[in-house]
Amino acid sequence: MAQASTLRRATEALELLLRLGSAGAAGTASGPLQATQSAALLESLTSRVAALEEKFSQDPQWDELRRLKAEIREEAWWAAPCQDTSWTFTAQVLLLLLCVKRCMVLLAAGYCPPPPDPTVAEAALPLSPDTLSVSQERTVQAALQLVATLGLCPYLWPGVGLPLGHRTEFSTLVQHVVSPGSISSAMRRLYASCTILLEITQHPSLGSLVLTRHLGDLLAGLCQLAFGPMRRKGDQAKPQGELMGLTEEERARCRDALQGLLDRVYQPLVVRELLILQGGPKQGSYSNGREGEHHLAPAPSWLRRLCGQLLSKRLMRPGGVQAVVRGILEGAGAGAAGGSGAEAAVADWRKCDSVARILSSCPQQSLSLEDYYQHVCPQILQLLLIQDQLVAQQFQRVAVTTVLTIAREHPRQAEKYLLGPMLEPLLRCLEGAALPLEDLPAGTVVVKEEELTGCVEAIFKVCVADHEPSVMLLGSLRPALGAIFSLFCFTKQNVSFLRAPCQEILLWFLEKSGREAALSDLEGLARLGGGIRILHPFCQFRVASEGGAVIAIKEAVRDEEEALYQKVTSEQWQLEQLVDLLSRSQGLAGDFFLHCLKALTHVAGRGASQMESVSLSCERSVNLEPGCNRSLEPQERQLHVLQLVAMLCESVSDALFTDVSQVVEFVAVTLQRACVSGGVVEAQTLSMAMGLVAALLGGAVQLKSADFAALKRLVPLLEEVCRGHPEPVIQELAADLRMTICTHGAFSPESVCLAARSTLGRRDAGKAEAGVGQDPPERPEGKAPEPNATLPQRHAESRAAVGPAPATPGRLPAGPLVADCLPGSQALQELLLSAYDPDIPSRAAALRSLSRLIEQRDPEALKIREKLLQVFVEGLDHEDSFVYLSAIQGVALLSDAFPKEVLPSLLAQYQSGPPGAEEARPAEARMKVGEALTRTTRALGDLVFAYRDRLIHVFLQGAKDPDAALRASSLSNLGELCQVLRFQLGSVVHEVTLCLATIVKSDGEAGVRRAAVHVVVLLLRGLGESATEVLRDSLLDLYRLLKFVAQHERDEVAVLHAQLALEELDAIMMRLLFPPQSLEKKIVVLP
Repeated sequence: MAQASTLRRATEALELLLRLGSAGAAGTASGPLQATQSAALLESLTSRVAALEEKFSQDPQWDELRRLKAEIREEAWWAAPCQDTSWTFTAQVLLLLLCVKRCMVLLAAGYCPPPPDPTVAEAALPLSPDTLSVSQERTVQAALQLVATLGLCPYLWPGVGLPLGHRTEFSTLVQHVVSPGSISSAMRRLYASCTILLEITQHPSLGSLVLTRHLGDLLAGLCQLAFGPMRRKGDQAKPQGELMGLTEEERARCRDALQGLLDRVYQPLVVRELLILQGGPKQGSYSNGREGEHHLAPAPSWLRRLCGQLLSKRLMRPGGVQAVVRGILEGAGAGAAGGSGAEAAVADWRKCDSVARILSSCPQQSLSLEDYYQHVCPQILQLLLIQDQLVAQQFQRVAVTTVLTIAREHPRQAEKYLLGPMLEPLLRCLEGAALPLEDLPAGTVVVKEEELTGCVEAIFKVCVADHEPSVMLLGSLRPALGAIFSLFCFTKQNVSFLRAPCQEILLWFLEKSGREAALSDLEGLARLGGGIRILHPFCQFRVASEGGAVIAIKEAVRDEEEALYQKVTSEQWQLEQLVDLLSRSQGLAGDFFLHCLKALTHVAGRGASQMESVSLSCERSVNLEPGCNRSLEPQERQLHVLQLVAMLCESVSDALFTDVSQVVEFVAVTLQRACVSGGVVEAQTLSMAMGLVAALLGGAVQLKSADFAALKRLVPLLEEVCRGHPEPVIQELAADLRMTICTHGAFSPESVCLAARSTLGRRDAGKAEAGVGQDPPERPEGKAPEPNATLPQRHAESRAAVGPAPATPGRLPAGPLVADCLPGSQALQELLLSAYDPDIPSRAAALRSLSRLIEQRDPEALKIREKLLQVFVEGLDHEDSFVYLSAIQGVALLSDAFPKEVLPSLLAQYQSGPPGAEEARPAEARMKVGEALTRTTRALGDLVFAYRDRLIHVFLQGAKDPDAALRASSLSNLGELCQVLRFQLGSVVHEVTLCLATIVKSDGEAGVRRAAVHVVVLLLRGLGESATEVLRDSLLDLYRLLKFVAQHERDEVAVLHAQLALEELDAIMMRLLFPPQSLEKKIVVLP
């Protein structure tokens, strides 16, 4: 209790010293004359010291404090009486602060905390007796402020620390009151103030008060005491011609104290104070046009060098980079000083770039460039992974700019210390890695989730930020490209946040690489060659717990067939994802497609001879299998390329070519294949390629002089095709195209006009936006063409009869196609003729154009709807999917427009065949009719009720057909019909459920049973909550049927459909039994 009383008396004594002192300061600030203010301040300080001495002599309650103060004063050489009023006042404040500190230490030493009470849950811990109250803490804080103002800052040399004139009005007044005297006495007083403040900081509570407010002043004093300039002459040191006043031992003690203080304080705060202490630039070097800003005064050269050394040491410490970045950026609103200023700090990119330049430049104090980057680069990589949302954007900008700057200025060190460690998790699991993956047991995690996530995010941040990457950056990333692509393919199989960054990295790399390098990399990703390192065969990606992925050792597959199946399916999936990736790149898909076609062209002429040599070598080889494998590698690569070409055609054909040069390149490659292969290239492929050229010349695009220069590359190839191809039609078209190109379109024979119309399709007369919405995609190379490559005689004569009559003979009209200039009936006749064209793209385009006319309710087309129905039905029998899908679309649109006329015919076609046919239609043709009926059902909606019985009848009859595929198709169509009918099913539902139950329990084909269970899913999904009313008598039977399938069915897909149906039924019953509570009130207004 005695120590607590003494602590209270000490804070009261400080308050007594400060109360009238602060009042006097306020009074002096309002005086008119500076001399009057200074005199009033000195008088106030003197009176306060006298009042304190009087209080000590008269009040017996202060005897304990007086004895403690006297004891401390005996050891304090700096507290001797002097004539300087300001220092006498400062000494009294320092003595009382030491009394406060000693009392707090004694109270804490004698305190024993009581044991926690187990009966009281979460009881607050009792405060330590050395804890200051709010008022006491405010008093101590004011005392520390006066010590810094009166006893420390006035004795600093010019340029050291923040001048008193730049602080408060009271500080400006103190500057004129305090007289430093000689340098020797000033240094002794500065030494006393700094040592006392350092002693006070040894206590945790008092130390936080000192270091949070006065760290900069304390560092400035210690730097001046420890490293101030001196010239030795004997045993004396003379700065600026006068005695220093400090011994070498005291200066060494100050150096140790400075180092200890820098090490124990929060490092960003140390960095910020050292930057302020370093001062502004030299005079004249910072006038950058911002006259309204306050700049720091330039510091002395010795202090600038000292601060640079100390900052370099802070930077080289563990965590020093983050400390430096925080110290510089926290003043702009980041970190602890966030809030509203944080948004402004994000926009201050100049400061972030300045910090990046500092980090990328090796300081003079560093031993070597290698040593500096070895310490700093790992910390720069850590900045990329900071998760604190308040500072992450700034820190990542600094880190990315630093990485790119080092990569440009010091590429060898950047690759060794930055890019290598950043890519190491991905390089660890590639083929040829230093880690012996073969010796690791199955299931071993090679790359953890946090490592892989950090690696991908770091690459993404660096790559996206660099708009003009260096060759070194692209070269460093190329070895890891295979692993990134494998990870991208893995993320497409599940939900992962790594999918988007992997896709952006791949697209960025392919875009920034040169065309040839990008094509070579794509070859490597497609397993066609190249220098891309792929994932190690013993490694695989697995889903991680946080939504990312890990790389682990996979289990060995002993079954060779299973291993081969997994390898083939994995390569197929990667090819599909590569094609999908190319569809998102502008122009690269077309370049790679042409690159693959050229690869096929090189081997077209020698394919047969190679196959013969392979068979002979296999027969004569003693060890057959190795010889065949080596000889079949070129053929395997050719098949791989052919598969890739087909996938590109099917997936991205509509966006494959983006400019005229790519189209010309494609045609040139096709013509070269025709010339090299000697007739192997089919007439359909050649006609398609030359049709593209005719479309370009016919006004599909606006050609420029550079385009005609590119088209002239085709002239010698067309001439060779004209001489060597066996088909007369192809020869004639090649000759006509050659003439049209040579004359720049001035002379265009009729065959070129017809080829252009055949390629682009027909348009409706008199309509600006009529015609097919999208050009048909090109057909893959592997498809079998029609046997006849020439038009029938009646077709050719009809074309000649309705041919165009241009104003200038032999010249193709510019702008719209020739078909647009014909009357409506003639244009429709042209479409009908094209619907029987052996050329598949032309036929499909004509069918789609007729469908568009029906959709737009064209009067001319609706008049001949019987003829159109016949055209569409005949198109259903075609084997090419492009044709029969277009015919299905047309039948569905015609049925939607005229259901009474079309549906009976379709039902008859689906049931057996067309009226009067001797044989029933094949199952495949009936399934196409069923698809047309299904689309018609969806289009009619509720109006399909009028045809409910007939549709259900033919579908149930089809469910008993001997062909399993037709049975499954009929059940699928029945499910779609039930989903559309919903509550309009009525009593027919009993027949449907009985048929489904019979098929599920008796049909021997798994696909048919799957379709039957799927009908139940669609039925429940279409009925929704009304299922309990519509299926009132059949619901129990359906439930038992589904349970039977779930428990006894051996087909996993059928079981899955049954589980889905049970989930639908469970959801319906839950909504029925437990309807959602609606928080609403009904207010009824009575009359």
